[in-house]
Amino acid sequence: MKRLLAQLALITVIVSLAGLAGAQSQKLPDMGSTSTRVLSPEDERTFPEDFERFLRANRLLIEDPMIRSYFEDMGYRLVSHSSRPSAGFHFFIINEPSINAFAAPAGVIGLHTGLILTAHDESEVAGVVAHEIAHVTQDHLARGMEQAQQVSVPTLLATIGLALAAGAAGAGADAGQAILMSGMGLAQQFQITHTRQNEAEADRIGIGLLAAAGYDPHGMARFFERLNTHMRAMGQGPPEYLRTHPLTVNRIAEARDRAENLKPRGGRESDEFHYVQSRLRALVSRQHEQAEQFFRARINDGTRPEAAMRYGLALTLIRERRLDEAGEQVEWLLESNPDRQIYQLLEADWLLASGELDQSLARLEALYDKYSGSRLVTVQYAEALMHERDTDKATRAASILRRHLRRHPGDLPMTELLARAADRAGEPVRATEALAESYYLRGGIYEAIEQLERVTQRDDLDYYQRARVTARIDELRAEQVRLGGRRH
Repeated sequence: MKRLLAQLALITVIVSLAGLAGAQSQKLPDMGSTSTRVLSPEDERTFPEDFERFLRANRLLIEDPMIRSYFEDMGYRLVSHSSRPSAGFHFFIINEPSINAFAAPAGVIGLHTGLILTAHDESEVAGVVAHEIAHVTQDHLARGMEQAQQVSVPTLLATIGLALAAGAAGAGADAGQAILMSGMGLAQQFQITHTRQNEAEADRIGIGLLAAAGYDPHGMARFFERLNTHMRAMGQGPPEYLRTHPLTVNRIAEARDRAENLKPRGGRESDEFHYVQSRLRALVSRQHEQAEQFFRARINDGTRPEAAMRYGLALTLIRERRLDEAGEQVEWLLESNPDRQIYQLLEADWLLASGELDQSLARLEALYDKYSGSRLVTVQYAEALMHERDTDKATRAASILRRHLRRHPGDLPMTELLARAADRAGEPVRATEALAESYYLRGGIYEAIEQLERVTQRDDLDYYQRARVTARIDELRAEQVRLGGRRH
């Protein structure tokens, strides 16, 4: 799918650049006053879920609960201090190595993994998130669009997808921005320009959000400086973020001066970011030896918290099946703080990889009894219960997963696991319902309906099962009509 999108992106670039060149020579029309709504009310309500399914369908979404929860908490903390604290925002981590972030309609904020891994501390990433939040709260997106109500969700998703694919194919950020500006029928509508005025306003408001939320207000300026250093070190053009958010000569200096006049409110002294960043590096690294070298180098030079680096190293070694070496790191971490939850979860992961299922489950059951509301604990416990084909353990896993999914209905990995657990536990109807839901969460509405229709043909359905399944089919059919009846 990504290769297909990339090919489409390159074709679209060729077609759209010709129109873009002519458009740039013309003065943009005076927008006058504009609605702050880019999409229709109904599309704005559903766009975040549509976007999430789009990312899943193209295997671009980071779903790890520890990583996702951390950046959602960061985003909501910043939003709570904004001019629209009750507005709906949605934060997504996109598995792309490019250094980029963006704001989209309906409060959607996307962070690329490459940007997170480039940062040195949480205030640098928070600075980027605050900047993108400010673009939304100040209506920069809506003010850059004409006749916004005519933009459809499928067109918008296709446009964003092509822009992401252009970067993935090496077409460059300029190509991606060209697509956003003139491709897929948005030539006259989607005039998103990061003007100097908009960037200055987003910087000013973003820095204020950083300080109000307890982050270091210098984080934004430090990250801009880091990107400039990265650009010079790599000997390439500007990172994608700087191409779509261009730096002026005075921009870094202005950000630094503005931060000097602010003090964080209740300053945060948390090392959690370094654990989350280490976990992300270990999970997305395609070459384990590079991740291992990174963690060992940071342990030796002391430029990052040692414990967080050993945590990332242990995860990497477990993935490489170098379990004796991983065990040494786990032991070091537990000796430093035996009660820390993520160390205990790491030990359970290591025990499971070492073939010690009973010991791993004992650790996880104790953690689940103590932290039943923890998403990370619940996910790992359920996965461990499903490690072997055991009916009783599958029944326990299914019960835990149903409780978890009532709180987190969009959790695709756990929905898929529930389908397996229910099937193994002898609950075929529940298994098919979960399987259908997993298709839906991946964007396969047609396939989801097809699965549920097969269930209705069973002779052993009771009244409540049939009513539940039929109601879900009706909901999915309405959703299919909204999206144009397309087979995904």
